Amino acid sequence: MPDAPPVAPALPAAGGVRGTLEAAVRAQERGDPASLAVVLESEGSTYVHPGAAALFGAREGQVGWLSGGCIEPEIEELAATAARYGRVEWMDIDTRSDEDLFDGSAIGCRGRLRLALLPLAALRELPALVDEWRRGHGDLRLDINLNGAMRVRVGGEHQPWTLPVATPSWLGRGATAWLLEIARPPSVLVFGAGPESASLLPLLRSLGWITSVVERRPRWTAQAAHADYAIARAPAQALASARPHDAALVMHHHFELDREALEALATSEIGFVGLLGPHQRRDDLFRVLPEAARAALAPRLHAPIGLKLGGDGPEAIALSVAAQLQSLRHAPA
Repeated sequence: MPDAPPVAPALPAAGGVRGTLEAAVRAQERGDPASLAVVLESEGSTYVHPGAAALFGAREGQVGWLSGGCIEPEIEELAATAARYGRVEWMDIDTRSDEDLFDGSAIGCRGRLRLALLPLAALRELPALVDEWRRGHGDLRLDINLNGAMRVRVGGEHQPWTLPVATPSWLGRGATAWLLEIARPPSVLVFGAGPESASLLPLLRSLGWITSVVERRPRWTAQAAHADYAIARAPAQALASARPHDAALVMHHHFELDREALEALATSEIGFVGLLGPHQRRDDLFRVLPEAARAALAPRLHAPIGLKLGGDGPEAIALSVAAQLQSLRHAPA
């Protein structure tokens, strides 16, 4: 009896703002009575900063966090009110006083968050805008006004709304309008699936990265399925995609396939190229590349890829690679 074909693994939920917005789209399409809590301002010691978001009232439960869990029950209660009445609710959470160190919740974070709770049912065009953002077509710019006027823009697409609003507790004190900019999710193009894929790709997704794997070998098809996109094409064809990529990883564990990928990447504009393997392998690959390819890759090639965290095996390698990519994402401009 022939073996059954490999079953593609279920993709884990993405993390960060990406995971929250994708969950919001699913919740809206299902008609869940959900609200999106968006951070407008932060001050002092806080878990998140302006532009962070969490979803409340979705079928899968809360998605995203705005604290270590201490203020979410209070947010959830007001989020339900926003969804029920279809209006924007506002919250000002201030834990900077000494009393907050010793009250019943014992939060003691010494920070302040100002939030808008947006009823999803009123944001009917949101899925199309999130899709544009997810495809890398631009940052998501969210204008929110205390009078209920809102606008979301992604690249050349935009959508205005005017929503009913509750009266905020801080009326007359502080800002009345906010512009939030949420950077497009970072994207990594991985040339070659392998033993590291089962750990690396879900970890990157949990950090909010869009992951694409270029893999033509049937043996590794199941591992490539851990990515958002599996591309069974030659490297040059994969690079012809319109999506912008922040990083590329070359990790076939196969000399000739790595050489082919590096030569294709030499003509790309991807600013970070990581190569798996020891220094000697990198030098051997450079010796067989055309001189023009070597010159184009040298300033942006990171080889061996990965931070020196210690440990052996695919899981340790995956962690070291993900850590370096996350460091790249948050490096000072």
